[in-house]
Amino acid sequence: MTPIFITGGTGYIGKRLIKQLVAKGYDVTALVRKGSEHKLPPGVRAIIGDPFDATTFQNWIPKGATFIQLLGVSHPSPRKKELFRSIDLQSVKASAVAAVKAGVSHFIYVSVAMAETKMMKDYRDVRKESEALLLSKNLTCTFIRPWYVIGPGHLWPLFLSPLYGAAYFFPSAKDKAKALSLVTIRQLLNTLEKAIDAPPQKLRVFEVNHIKRNSLPAI
Repeated sequence: MTPIFITGGTGYIGKRLIKQLVAKGYDVTALVRKGSEHKLPPGVRAIIGDPFDATTFQNWIPKGATFIQLLGVSHPSPRKKELFRSIDLQSVKASAVAAVKAGVSHFIYVSVAMAETKMMKDYRDVRKESEALLLSKNLTCTFIRPWYVIGPGHLWPLFLSPLYGAAYFFPSAKDKAKALSLVTIRQLLNTLEKAIDAPPQKLRVFEVNHIKRNSLPAI
């Protein structure tokens, strides 16, 4: 099984993903800041480093590993515009450099749905820039693009369900509502596992519809 290297392993998605991967027998290494080791699930190898400085962790990435980039600003909102650039983008830059140096076989990046909307434009712009950066490094990439992930502690968007339902009655809004529909944490974790297990191709993109159906995008 291809070894896994992950950033953001102590986060909402990361901890759950690591538990699943360890249970399946994957060898998982996680990058953490000093003092956060205890936040990782058991069974994972912790590497202490700075996610914004590739030199602090690039030599610990197993050769040929699958690199999973989950690190980012928690609870994104429009008021966190500067943090998106200083945390999300800068960490991707460092991870890209480290991934190239280590010779990873596959880079998986949890991005965001790119449907045109005024909502969260700064967040989408940073994720779009990050995707372009990764591709410019000639990495074999998988991009996973949810809109909002619902699960324990992240349930407030369910109050928007009536609006999503109403949008389906208007042709002009129907496609956008589908592209920006909610996915569950279980659906996202299933998609991440599918992306890890599937033979990598030069570029694979999971949009919201693929995440909800647990399906591989057509080549």
